[in-house]
Amino acid sequence: MLKIGDKKLINAWAFYDWANSVYSLVIGTAIFPIYYAGLTAAAGFANEQGKIAFLGTVWNPITLYDYALAFSFLVVAFMSPMLSGIADYAGNKKKFLKGFCLLGSISVMCLFFFTDKETLWVGIVFTILASIGFWGSIVFYNAYLPEVAHPEQQDNVSAKGFMLGYTGSIILLIMCLVLIETEVFGFFDKQFGSQLSFVLVGIWWLGFAQITYARLPNEEKKLLPKDNYFKKGLKEIKAVAHELFQYRELKIFLISFFLLSIGVQTIILMAGIFGTILGLATLNLIGTILIVQFVGILGAFLFSRLSNKIGNISTLKITIAIWGLVCFIGFNLTKDTPNIDLYFYILGGLIGLVMGAIQSLARSTYSKLLPETEDTTSYFSFFDVTEKIALVVGMITFGVLNSMFTIQSSVLALAIFFLAAFIFLSRIKKTKYVQ
Repeated sequence: MLKIGDKKLINAWAFYDWANSVYSLVIGTAIFPIYYAGLTAAAGFANEQGKIAFLGTVWNPITLYDYALAFSFLVVAFMSPMLSGIADYAGNKKKFLKGFCLLGSISVMCLFFFTDKETLWVGIVFTILASIGFWGSIVFYNAYLPEVAHPEQQDNVSAKGFMLGYTGSIILLIMCLVLIETEVFGFFDKQFGSQLSFVLVGIWWLGFAQITYARLPNEEKKLLPKDNYFKKGLKEIKAVAHELFQYRELKIFLISFFLLSIGVQTIILMAGIFGTILGLATLNLIGTILIVQFVGILGAFLFSRLSNKIGNISTLKITIAIWGLVCFIGFNLTKDTPNIDLYFYILGGLIGLVMGAIQSLARSTYSKLLPETEDTTSYFSFFDVTEKIALVVGMITFGVLNSMFTIQSSVLALAIFFLAAFIFLSRIKKTKYVQ
C-alpha cells in the first residue's frame, strides 16, 4: 500500500482529473451545449415563438437546459451528504467513486441517441444522469486529497489534477473536432460526428479511471447490519456537520466558496451557449474553448506557485477580481460589437487564466482548513454540496434573467456574487497552512 505523499499515489489520484475532465469540456462546455442549442433551434424542432414542448409544457430551450442541470445539482446536493457519511463509516468511498463514474460515463454514451424532436427526452434525461454521475464522483474523489498528499503538498497536487484534466480534455476535444468538422472525409455528417463524440467521452472517462482505482487506498471495512446502514451514515454526517460549524474560518470559507461558485460554474456551463447567442460560428466557439483549456494549464500552474509565495487567500482574491472583469466584459458584448470574435477570444483567455486556478486553490484551501479527522468524505461532502447548491442558484438565476431580460443581464448579475465572495474571503484569519 502506497503511503501518503508518495508520487505514485499522487499521480494516480490526479489522473482521475485526466479521466473525468473530458465530461466537463466536451459535454459540459463545448460540443454538447452547442449541439443542443443548434438542434433545438433547427427547423421543425421549436414552434414559431422558438419554444419547445417537454412534459406537457412549452419552454425556452436554453431555460429548459438550465433547469435540467439545476435539477441534477440539487439531486447531488441532497444525496451526497448521506452517502458520504455511509462511506466514512463503512470505509468504502472507492465503491461510491466507481459507481458514480459508471453512471456518468454510460449516461454520456446514451446521449448518442438524442437526434431530433422525438428524442428530446433522451437528451434531457441523460444530461441529468450524466451530471449526477460526474458531480457525485467528484465528492468522493476530492475526499481522497488529504489521504494522498500532506498539507504543504496539497496546493500543487490539486493544481496538478486540474492541469492533467485540461491536457486530457484538449486531446479528446481535438479528436472530436476531427470527427465533426472533417466529417471523416465524407463518411458521415456533422451531427453523427457529434454523436460519436459523446460515446468517446464515456469510453475515455471510464477507461482511464481504472488507473486511479488501481492505486487509491482500500479503506478498512466495518461490518454493519443492513438495517443500520443508512442510519449510521446519517448519524455520521450529523456529527460532522455539528463539528464543522465550530470552526470559524471553515464556516466563512464555505460561505465565500458558495458565492464564488455561483459565478464560476455558471459561466463555465453557459459559455458555449452565450457564444452561440452572440452569433459566433461553431469553429470560433470551439477555438475559444481550446484557448480556455490551454491557458488553464498555465493558470493552474502559475497561481499554485503564487499561492506558495503570497498565500491562498490573497491569491484567491486576485482570481475573484479577474472573474469580476470577465462579467463586465461579457455584459458589454452583443451581436453588433465590432470584432466580436476577438473580444470573445480575450474573454476565453481571461477565463482560462483563473478557471483552474480558483477551483484547485479552493479545493486545497478547504483541505488545509480541515481539522485532523478520519471523516474526510463527510467533510468534503459539505464542500461539494456547497458547490452544487451554488450551481442550482446560479443556473436558476441565469435562466430566469435570460427569459425576462437578456443573457447579458444574467452575466452581469454574476459579478454581484463575486463581489460578495471577495468580502467574505477578506474576513478569514490566517492559520498555520492558510495565509
